[in-house]
Amino acid sequence: ARSPTAARSGASNFIKASCSATKYPSLCIQSLAAFAPSIQRSPRQLAQTALSVSLERAKSTQAFVSKMKKFRGLKRREYEAIKDCIEEMSESVDRLSKSVQELKYMGQAKGQDFLWHVSNVETWVSAALTDENTCVDGFAGRALDGKIKASIGARVINVAQVTSNALSLVNQFASKL
Repeated sequence: ARSPTAARSGASNFIKASCSATKYPSLCIQSLAAFAPSIQRSPRQLAQTALSVSLERAKSTQAFVSKMKKFRGLKRREYEAIKDCIEEMSESVDRLSKSVQELKYMGQAKGQDFLWHVSNVETWVSAALTDENTCVDGFAGRALDGKIKASIGARVINVAQVTSNALSLVNQFASKL
């Protein structure tokens, strides 16, 4: 049996190698490294964990954006952009949540059945990514420059990057079968 240290470094190398194919490799490694013991060298566990991380970040960002709506002195355009963003983030959370469940429950599905489940996950994660980008786009333009845009933007962009990585890892998992 391999020592726990060897197993951990094997898992870390597996995460590094898998993350190298994503759009944001250092963010990928940084957001998944702590989960190495449960990921081991399983592409499925890696995809599952990446989706869960994405979901958690989307939830906390959704809560943050909701709080911003109560901010005093918002310009009308800011208020509208925040309101739309809350809706987009809520959709995103919903889709990521469905993806996590779908991957969890597909169990030992094989063949066409497996492909159907995976394509659901890929579709939902892509849509979640679109939602996140739409939120960021809602703050485009000089009129909305300022603290609100900066603080919401930074968080949503982080979620979008983590989601993009998760999608890439789901695709890697799907292609290994």
